[in-house]
Amino acid sequence: MESWMTDLIVQVIAGALGGTAAGSVLKDLSLGKPGDAISGAIGGGVIGQILNSVLGGDAGAVGGLDVGSLVQSIFGGGIGGAIVMAIIGVLRNAMMKR
Repeated sequence: MESWMTDLIVQVIAGALGGTAAGSVLKDLSLGKPGDAISGAIGGGVIGQILNSVLGGDAGAVGGLDVGSLVQSIFGGGIGGAIVMAIIGVLRNAMMKR
């Protein structure tokens, strides 16, 4: 499998986990478990790919696996998922108040 495809899969999974974790902590912004996971997965994939493009991901290959890129994908996807879930939660709350 291509390196970018592996990175994207890791970012989407990490984003779903990050979105779910953020929804558990930020209960007032939570979209429900499925909503948190879906918005987190989207955010993890998008923000993770942006970070991959900006920061690159070609350092630390071990046995055909790029460890640096994998760690970057996990953190970028998880944090990106949490951020996007929170943004969508804030927007949803603002729309509900109207």
